[in-house]
Amino acid sequence: MNFGLTEEQQMLSNVARRFLEERAPMSTVRDIMESPEAFDDKLWSAMAELGWPGLIVDEAYGGVDLGFVDLTVLLEETGRGLLPAPLISSSLAAAAISEFGSDAQKQRYLPSLADGSAIGTLAILEDSDFLGPDGIELTGAKEGDGYRLTGAKRFVHDVGVATIFIVPFRAAGDILFAVVQSSTKGVSSQSHPTMDQTKRMGDLTLDGVIVSKDDVLAGASDGAAALARLLDLATVAVTAEMIGAMDRALEMTTQYAKDRVQFGSPIGKYQGVKHPLAEMYVDVETSRSLLYYAAWCVSEKPEALPVAAARAKAYASDAFTRIGIDGVQLHGAIGFTAEYDVQLYLKRSKWALPAFGDAEFHYERIASLGGY
Repeated sequence: MNFGLTEEQQMLSNVARRFLEERAPMSTVRDIMESPEAFDDKLWSAMAELGWPGLIVDEAYGGVDLGFVDLTVLLEETGRGLLPAPLISSSLAAAAISEFGSDAQKQRYLPSLADGSAIGTLAILEDSDFLGPDGIELTGAKEGDGYRLTGAKRFVHDVGVATIFIVPFRAAGDILFAVVQSSTKGVSSQSHPTMDQTKRMGDLTLDGVIVSKDDVLAGASDGAAALARLLDLATVAVTAEMIGAMDRALEMTTQYAKDRVQFGSPIGKYQGVKHPLAEMYVDVETSRSLLYYAAWCVSEKPEALPVAAARAKAYASDAFTRIGIDGVQLHGAIGFTAEYDVQLYLKRSKWALPAFGDAEFHYERIASLGGY
């Protein structure tokens, strides 16, 4: 097991970083995050030309046919730049269809997700706000050979720009997964601003939505296991952006400590500054190691993925919160100003903490799975 990046993965990282520096610098990010949905269709189209939305989609369906480790490399870079785009959401929707859809369903949905003309997302949480099978209360009433769905999903990522929703629901005691399009009669959505303005979440309302048999993912025969798998993939994906953001926050703070002179010396000379920076570095590298093992497990050792994903997200959730706070504090008063970028990373840490389970949730998961 070699956790060094391959030549192709390093090239992907370099190209992504250069693209984001040129097309989505922080000034552009600030402009986009002020828009109603924190979305720029021209930037999304440019990302699609690079193949990013279809990075893990099979080549037969118009994708690039790379693995989850490659997606992790890319998401580290988008996390560094706080990229306001539905890349995680759409990649996870594509993964759900790739893993649990029939060939006909893959042919129907994956090409448009891969080329970026469609945007997907997972719509899992409900009023209970509980991750897992017990949180799925939406019930499908039998309607011909399909189902009628009436209810709501909460905290749906990128709900305002998504055109394809992966919606788990219950039918005859089983968990099934419907592919619901935003244009379907009875579907409506509403975005809500969050502390992190680069991210949008909101409610998906289903008012008597008819889901045909062809819209139910055929390969998810064990609904609980399929849901757990999707949540693990989502956990790894969000953690990848967290590590990228953590690393960039550390870089910004380190550079400030070199540049800011106080009492005749750069403040990085003093123990009260350099010791927290050293601890931040350890947190970033530890988080990265846990992340890449989890990403490797996605395809190479799936039986170990639940514990690996939980470890990575639990540690990173605590670490990112510390780095966000310390990054602002070590900048002094300027770190608290809206004009300075480091506070945006603190806000991202607040968004990322509960996304697909906070630290406490995942530590409890690790214990329940026997992965102390």
